[in-house]
Amino acid sequence: MRNPRLLTFWRRLGRDLREHRKPPLLLLRRGRLMRAEAHRPTSVGSMDTYLLAGRPVHRIGFGAMQLPGPGVMGPPRDRDEAVSVLRRAVELGVDHVDTAQYYGPDVANELIHEALHPYPEGLVLVSKVGAVRDEQGGWPAAQRPEQLRAGVEDNLRSLGVERLGAVNLRLLDHPSDDPAQSVPLEDQLGEMVALREEGKIAGVGISNASLEQVETAIGLAGLACVQNAFSLVDQHDAPVLDRCAEAGIPYVPFFPLGSAFPGMPKVSDDAAVRTVAERLEATPAQVGLAWLLAHRDNVLLIPGTSRVAHLEQNLAAGDLRLSEEDLAELSAGR
Repeated sequence: MRNPRLLTFWRRLGRDLREHRKPPLLLLRRGRLMRAEAHRPTSVGSMDTYLLAGRPVHRIGFGAMQLPGPGVMGPPRDRDEAVSVLRRAVELGVDHVDTAQYYGPDVANELIHEALHPYPEGLVLVSKVGAVRDEQGGWPAAQRPEQLRAGVEDNLRSLGVERLGAVNLRLLDHPSDDPAQSVPLEDQLGEMVALREEGKIAGVGISNASLEQVETAIGLAGLACVQNAFSLVDQHDAPVLDRCAEAGIPYVPFFPLGSAFPGMPKVSDDAAVRTVAERLEATPAQVGLAWLLAHRDNVLLIPGTSRVAHLEQNLAAGDLRLSEEDLAELSAGR
């Protein structure tokens, strides 16, 4: 029995060859022939932009957390590939790179400097402070004002810049065992504002913050961005996202495809996501990212990877258009 999908594919291939178009890249997935070129980007230049610390950036950027070695410690498995990922990202139009000095530590920032310095005009480098790394790979808190300042200085040094596009104050997931790390948010924001006034950072952001903390930061610091966990399968932070949209503040979700921890929901495992992805001949990850872009105009994405092919797949989510039917199917029952 003839497969109508394969017949359609071969007709399109014949047309492309007759018209001297580049034929599509073929993928064999689970015994099925797929069109891979439909969601491979040539540029993000046509993508929507949103203001980040006063500068327009494309709504899909790049997160550098996956560039260092396992556990976000030490050198990358393949340094040449890591450098190529960064250069390819900028080549495709990425102008928002998210990083932290404690990714490695120093490793992610040093790779960014090696790959991209002198930085292209319009590139916004965003970092975060509030933690350091220990020799065991832990993430000790560094929440005191002087530690926040030291973190900004470390980022300036390793990235080789005089000012950062924005810096996120990463709040603690849970109270620290060290009483010295229990610092009033007002004091922390005061130090961040001072760094902005000194010209070391262009914008103050906050991460892992509750709605009450976001409200405080809006009032005291004039937020440039918020980074919290949010995805199609985990929308508990919707009130913060809505508040940011109301105030015109970029919302940058981490875990945009669900939790990275075992046993927690992942976008790629969701039945509705997989159904829509198959219908659109996209990957589940592309559908999850496209849903975020469609969900609110102020969402900025920073998916990370250490492979060029995966980078291109992530950026192609910006070209994936979800219909009203797709969106309704993805939202049903949530």
